[in-house]
Amino acid sequence: MKYAFIILLFFSVFALRAQENESIYTKKVLEKVSVQTLFSYYAQDGQNAAVTGGEGTEELTNAAPTMVVQIPIGENGILSVDAGISAYTSASSSNVNPFDRSASWGDDNDHDDKYEDHDDKSFASTQALSYVNGNQGASPWVASSGASRSDVLAHFNPSYAHFSEDRNTIYNASLAFSKEYDYQSIGFGMGISKLYNEKNTELGLNLQVYMDEHDPQYPIELRTGFFDSNIRGEGTYTNAFAAFSQTKRNTYALSLNLAQILTNKMQVSFFIDAVMQEGLLSSPLQRVYFADKENFFIDAFQLADNVERLPFYRYKYPVGARMNFYLSDTFILRSYARYYADSWGVQGLTAEIELPIIFGLNWAVFPSFRHYSQTAADYFYPKEMAKSTDEYYTSDYDLSAFNSQQWGVGIRYKDILGQLSLWKVGLKSIELRYIHYNRSNGLSFDQTALGFNFDID
Repeated sequence: MKYAFIILLFFSVFALRAQENESIYTKKVLEKVSVQTLFSYYAQDGQNAAVTGGEGTEELTNAAPTMVVQIPIGENGILSVDAGISAYTSASSSNVNPFDRSASWGDDNDHDDKYEDHDDKSFASTQALSYVNGNQGASPWVASSGASRSDVLAHFNPSYAHFSEDRNTIYNASLAFSKEYDYQSIGFGMGISKLYNEKNTELGLNLQVYMDEHDPQYPIELRTGFFDSNIRGEGTYTNAFAAFSQTKRNTYALSLNLAQILTNKMQVSFFIDAVMQEGLLSSPLQRVYFADKENFFIDAFQLADNVERLPFYRYKYPVGARMNFYLSDTFILRSYARYYADSWGVQGLTAEIELPIIFGLNWAVFPSFRHYSQTAADYFYPKEMAKSTDEYYTSDYDLSAFNSQQWGVGIRYKDILGQLSLWKVGLKSIELRYIHYNRSNGLSFDQTALGFNFDID
């Protein structure tokens, strides 16, 4: 959605400029400093946590304040800085160490019924252990209180766009930095856009490169010394685990887009991307359980046979189109479609429609609907379906076959006349959005976002 909004914003600017009369002087690309602030809150739930091998709670909350500042540089340049944090609390991530909890799982009656729905987690296992740091009750259906339960992702993305004197050529360059406790990323990009046909046609080419690195945090039972120092009991636990020798991940993305104003009421755009990823594409946190290995439990928690293993390379090929149609002064139709395929066997299809409803000069409401469906990756296996002899395997349901629906509604107030201003700060718009998402495998989330856009003289 972020990239679609940016493309639409630039496209609208080009359309307006195509209708302007010739001026006797060069007008600045951006007249004032522009500031956008956004705060979003996200709440998710589901029952297919990859950290616990495809079963268990996926409960997660995330709060993300972000600010984007655009600064005019001379008459032809715009410097943009996008910075923010994302603070999350994740029940599934906390179960990297499910034995770090302060209360007994057996006391949580709400999850007793959920446990009984999963017969393979029987306490009758001959290899079940029942003593973990003096506490009982480890379960994939309940979050632990460990350090991995919460984290903060911070990002800082500066970029610069330079327009030619005739505004028919735009050069851009960008940097990207982000970090969380077990992952960091550095990226850079560059691109060029050309306008033709009296600014009714735009052709753009962009390149993005990301160089990422893991600090692998493996499930607690796979770490050296875990049994010696933490657990006593009966039985012998074995696994096929070996630490990853590669911790880096590189991503290279090339994008080509074409936008065209067909009539004074219709605009269309097309894009095609080519993405290559190499390096550690597996997540060290995510457990896998094999069909040909005996189960081993501590309380209700099954210990991992291994972590997911995925190929060193992945190639992605998305293509898509967007069409905006002006129906009347009240209604505008926006539509979007995308086809996706990759070298892991995933194919996906997205269709989205949004219908902004304009009320006077200042108000707009925009309901939207989005449908997505995909096939499963070649390496996806539900719990205890992969074999130890397989080369690649994952139980991450993001790589399973599913379909999803997303409903949304937003409301925006635009201060067209610039009446809401204080000193040198003038409010341009306020926008509130709500999204509800459902996936066929049970994952769901709700997201609310509040944004302000204002200028500084």
